[in-house]
Amino acid sequence: MFRFGIIVCAAFLLYPFFLPDDFYGRMAAEVLLAAIGASAWNILGGYAGQISVGHAVFFGIGAYAPLLIFTKFGLPPIVGVPVGILVSTAVTVVIGLPTFRLTGHYFSMATIAVAELIRLVISNWDYVGAATGLMGPAVARTWLDLSFRSPIPYYYIFLAVLACLLLLTWHLQRSRMGYYWRAIRAGERPARSLGVPVVRYKLYALLLSAGFTSVAGSLYSLMVGFIDPESGFGILKSVELIIIAALGGAGSLFGPLVGAMILVPLQTMTNSLYGGGGSGLTYIIYGGIIVLLARYEPGGLLDLWHRMMSRRAHRADVAAAKPHAS
Repeated sequence: MFRFGIIVCAAFLLYPFFLPDDFYGRMAAEVLLAAIGASAWNILGGYAGQISVGHAVFFGIGAYAPLLIFTKFGLPPIVGVPVGILVSTAVTVVIGLPTFRLTGHYFSMATIAVAELIRLVISNWDYVGAATGLMGPAVARTWLDLSFRSPIPYYYIFLAVLACLLLLTWHLQRSRMGYYWRAIRAGERPARSLGVPVVRYKLYALLLSAGFTSVAGSLYSLMVGFIDPESGFGILKSVELIIIAALGGAGSLFGPLVGAMILVPLQTMTNSLYGGGGSGLTYIIYGGIIVLLARYEPGGLLDLWHRMMSRRAHRADVAAAKPHAS
């Protein structure tokens, strides 16, 4: 297993050298960016079991903050990254405490309502560009603008952020907080009966999830150089984070990465084959994945893979035991 991990890490580090074409470099950067956003959602939705359909709020805040810092104050956009995290954290406390009184689909519906309300406010707020959106620097002034012609620098920046996020998630899932989250996911009433401070640990999960989702939004706007209400706060962004995590396996460490490695190239392929009309296929793809996962594999592809490997190991043990039995 350790050797396999080394091989995977080496593959990600050396990928740009094997496929130096900008098209594949850009697609790989988008895969990592999607994995960051889905892994951030996974902290709340996968480990703590709180299905938020409003994470576009935090993604949008993170996406707007760097470009707003640039357009209004002339500072390097990277300065807006911690600003986005701070604003997302404040919004988390404001919306988290009341919505966490709800459970199940009521909580999900409340997050949708909050996200759509904020999207409408942003769409009509002239200070942040209203429906027109915001633009980043046309030409890089210094390296702090993080404006590169090649997608390779973005690829390695995203890879470093994803590695930090996965390392933190790995540590958290093995800590007391991770055990509390799993207890909450299994059932809030039994968790309370065991002495778990449910609301507090759900809020911890939301704070961490919102902070890293904001980072994903900031990285997106830094790479694209533009943001508008639909691309930042649109509900499709929230759905995308959920489906990527669920496709690979929500509640598992590498599930979001696996989901991103499948879904992002699939979207890129449909968009390149059908041009502008390919974007409409995104809704069809999302809907199909939801139906298939709900009907056949709620645990995601990693869960399916683990079951297949367990069955294979069981058959190998049975086959090895037969000569001894005879």
